[in-house]
Amino acid sequence: MAVDEQDIQGEGGGPPIAPVPHPIEERLEQLAKLREQALHAGSPAAVARQHERGKLTARERIDKLLDPGSFVELDMLARHRAHGFGIENTRPLTDGVVTGWGTVDGRKVFVFSQDFTVFGGALGEVFAEKIHKVMDLAESVGAPMIGLNDGAGARIQEGVVSLAAYGGIFHRNVKASGVIPQISVIMGPCAGGAVYSPAMTDFVFMVKGTSHMFITGPDVVKTVTGEDVTQEELGGAMTHASKSGVATFVAENEEACLEQVRYLLSFLPSNNLEDPPYFAPADDPERRCESIVELIPDAPNKPYDMKKVVAQVVDDGDFFEVNPFWAMNIICGFGRIDGHVVGIVGNQPQVLAGTLDIDASEKAARFVRTCDAFNVPLVTFVDVPGFLPGTDQEYGGIIRHGAKLLYAYCESTVPRVQIVTRKAYGGAYVVMNSKSIGADLAFAWPSAEVAVMGPDGAVNIIHRKELTAAAEPEVRRVELIEEYKERFANPYVAAERGYVDDVIDPRDTRAVLARSLAMLRSKREQLPQRKHGNVPL
Repeated sequence: MAVDEQDIQGEGGGPPIAPVPHPIEERLEQLAKLREQALHAGSPAAVARQHERGKLTARERIDKLLDPGSFVELDMLARHRAHGFGIENTRPLTDGVVTGWGTVDGRKVFVFSQDFTVFGGALGEVFAEKIHKVMDLAESVGAPMIGLNDGAGARIQEGVVSLAAYGGIFHRNVKASGVIPQISVIMGPCAGGAVYSPAMTDFVFMVKGTSHMFITGPDVVKTVTGEDVTQEELGGAMTHASKSGVATFVAENEEACLEQVRYLLSFLPSNNLEDPPYFAPADDPERRCESIVELIPDAPNKPYDMKKVVAQVVDDGDFFEVNPFWAMNIICGFGRIDGHVVGIVGNQPQVLAGTLDIDASEKAARFVRTCDAFNVPLVTFVDVPGFLPGTDQEYGGIIRHGAKLLYAYCESTVPRVQIVTRKAYGGAYVVMNSKSIGADLAFAWPSAEVAVMGPDGAVNIIHRKELTAAAEPEVRRVELIEEYKERFANPYVAAERGYVDDVIDPRDTRAVLARSLAMLRSKREQLPQRKHGNVPL
């Protein structure tokens, strides 16, 4: 509607009279100021220090992780309500954590990003309530939950309230476990009770040089035990990637880390009721793996790289390895066959001859259970001479830890296919997804040896008396070993009994797997009704 000229100029052509602003305009201006304060909750000096350490801010991380323009923030205007120690005089908006949802490659995800520039990212009551809210939403709508961790632990000024707030996060981690993928990204300090939430999530990412995890820091360790250790040695990325197995993935910098998170999500469904994302393959599922036969050496005791075997079989040679620096005598990771996601487990003959030990059993068991929870079919490549012998292993509980892997496979209801490439000896063969523990299909290469134990050990036990009495025991031992090899060191006895469904040309492995997994795609299996099984933890 046109404004009357007299309304502007006033009577007698006097000075203009400013129009009275609408009350909502003032409110909108106030809202804009508050939003601006929330977007810059940390001081410029704190932001500069963050960048000097090679770290991004909480919002910069979200921008790198999510699709551009997709982030929807929750609780932007939240403030703490604590009193004491002067904290009531400082009440920044957001309270030190940015929460909300957005998309990764067009798929919905929820995220919280701890802000080290506000209270050092320390967790208080309101901070935790924001995380509780976004975790509840993620579970209720069935979308992945990603936590970007960069905080100093519990907010001391809030006392026991902050400890109880952590409990609320832990409780939700367990409630959502196996329902939605939960991913923790450690991008700064993570100490004390704060480490337990990441430990209960499905995958943990760390950044070299800037992220640390430990229950007690170097100063406490020095006081209590006398050990002199740096933060990096005690809880750095490579420490947890290679020694403890806590870190699933390690990146050189934060940008690379967040790109890895996006890549991991491409292999995972949004929740346990969906299938993983399918991508139409450019790689022919019937492609023959012509060079695969060259990877297996003629001598049974010579090592080879199982990762090269896997790369021959999966689409475009693309294998995303999980825990690549820990328990390297077994490999675990994601790939695709005919465009469909598969979880791959395989013994690694290059490390400890591919034997199963405590760490390898735990690593594979964890991975198998994760795949089973999220509808990812399992392909197992077997070349295992047995369990690693020694007092360290026995005293450390190899029986109990090995049973974890056995339990994980037995419990799995996803499609399961076994490929025996070479050695498959004793109990370790049974544990590695054999037909007897529920594998849907089992195939062997002609180089496979399925037996109770290796020829040398078997001959020494079976023919002990004969060798003791022999005039030339070494000559006779060689003869008996050759006889044993001819009779047992092959896949055909197992094939006769049906423990192996077929002996295949190694070059046909990809095609055989593609056909097998396509057949098994409609597999449905229900576990007995119960509260839960009792895993040998």
